[in-house]
Amino acid sequence: MREPLILCGGDSALVVEFGREIDETVNRQVHALNRAVSDKHIIGVTETVPTFRSLTVFFDPSVISGEKLTKKIRKCCRHLTLGGTGVEKTTEIPVLYGGKYGEDLENVAKHTGLSPEEVIRLHSSADYRIYMLGFLPGFVYLGGMDKRLFCPRLPTPRTKIHAGAVGIGGEQTGIYPLSSPGGWQLIGTTPVHPYDPQRTPPVLFSAGEHIRFVPVTEDEYLEIEEQVRRGEYVCKTTGGAK
Repeated sequence: MREPLILCGGDSALVVEFGREIDETVNRQVHALNRAVSDKHIIGVTETVPTFRSLTVFFDPSVISGEKLTKKIRKCCRHLTLGGTGVEKTTEIPVLYGGKYGEDLENVAKHTGLSPEEVIRLHSSADYRIYMLGFLPGFVYLGGMDKRLFCPRLPTPRTKIHAGAVGIGGEQTGIYPLSSPGGWQLIGTTPVHPYDPQRTPPVLFSAGEHIRFVPVTEDEYLEIEEQVRRGEYVCKTTGGAK
């Protein structure tokens, strides 16, 4: 494992960089350090934020100096374990593809040279690693999409995308947890709410876990949507923390 680069992130944060590319091994190193810092219960550390390739460690400079924290982080890095015991958690997300639920499915099929059915099959055949969350509460940046599905973002972003929209943007796929502007190609919609401020916890996923998209019919979609509205729907999951 390469030696990480530790950068100053202001007077109360350090940024630990493991690479400059979107890569699963790099991301696993980020989450391994995140676990290690958490397990050490370093006095003065107030928060950690994992991203694709780095971990930001926030600290209280009145309790611990940046220099001392840097030494502790380097010590943690020398003993990282990329995988723990057990199987990583995977959450199944029901998706209704195409039509009014995924208005860009035909565009994606045309660009990739695949049929809409092949796009759906490939998109729902992978377990996607959650590299990080950002942009919106509960917005997951996923890795592991089949290269045959890579598709550029829209030349002109939409001013409003509905909550639950599942899209493809470049090499990535994801779910819009809230209504917002966006430029990803929309191929489907999930009735599940990745973010619900009234739920505990409000965000359905955590970085380092996995998502699997499961195609459903319109009748199944509407049934799940009603269950979600009543607070009765629970996503199927497999595995656990790793």
